[in-house]
Amino acid sequence: MTLSLVEKIADAVLYEGYILYPYRPSAVKNQQRWNFGALCPHSYSQAQGATESWNMQTECLVEGVADTSLSVKVRFLHLLTREVGVPNADSALVSTSNFHVVPSLEVNGKLLQTWQEATEREVSLAAINLKEAIERPTRMTFSFPACEEIELLRDESNGQTVGALIRRQQAIEGVVEVTAQHIRGDGYKITTQILNLTLFADASQKSRDEALMRSFVSTHTILNVRNGEFVSLLDPSEDLREAAAGCNNIGTYPVLVGEDGRRDCMLSSPIILYDYPQIAPESAGNLFDGTEIDEILTLRIMTLTEDEKREMRGADERARQILERTETLPLEQLMKMHGAMKSVKR
Repeated sequence: MTLSLVEKIADAVLYEGYILYPYRPSAVKNQQRWNFGALCPHSYSQAQGATESWNMQTECLVEGVADTSLSVKVRFLHLLTREVGVPNADSALVSTSNFHVVPSLEVNGKLLQTWQEATEREVSLAAINLKEAIERPTRMTFSFPACEEIELLRDESNGQTVGALIRRQQAIEGVVEVTAQHIRGDGYKITTQILNLTLFADASQKSRDEALMRSFVSTHTILNVRNGEFVSLLDPSEDLREAAAGCNNIGTYPVLVGEDGRRDCMLSSPIILYDYPQIAPESAGNLFDGTEIDEILTLRIMTLTEDEKREMRGADERARQILERTETLPLEQLMKMHGAMKSVKR
């Protein structure tokens, strides 16, 4: 397995839908999150009649031997609110109560707005022996605490505090459970479940935005096997076709990933992919937009007005990187996006 290949695909899944063109917080499409793979608290899912998911299940097949082992890595985004605050007239102390929230604030030529950011989270289970997993499920509970921080904004001309970015993140907790079932000979079915068990009182009275702050967003699973091989669920061998069809995947689609032909790694993604997905070599970087077409999005970014670019630059570090990359894109790189001739092997 080539780790860099897997990481590039996994990172693309992690941030798909994070911010959409025109990459500005004021755009309607960026005012409500629609990320793939969002697992909300169980209580909120129940209050919504199970229309919102709180669990994800991956089932896949492994051909192994006595000492075959499995490692499982669950990755997701943990959202946080970023509010723009200005000091109260009579405040001297640095605390959230001494600022009042405003929709936006211009500081040192940058336009800052209230926005949602995210922290990358990862939960890993290593060296799970398949035969032992048949007898006893491997279960890991995890939690990430609530936090709050203030980033002061100072006028560069006089050093005075003119505002603050106030970031708040809610606590979340969940469970990852891995079980194995022997199906025949050297064949095993692996089941990985991810559950959001975050406490969320009065869930029926809460909004979806409030639930998302306690959700696992863009959730996906990377599975690695040692001394064994995964079976393609899209193209299984004839003797495993029925077992592959019997795999029950909930909210996710496992595919082989890494170097073409290798079967030691599987990515279970909330986005439908084929085996051995790749990032196009012509791509200059992630644009986060669903079903993105790099050339069209790049050209559209180039046509933004200066005011629109200023808002994009102040929205988020990742949005700023997209803008800077686009503005410095060499002509030859842009031409590569227009099309490439490739031979077809027969």
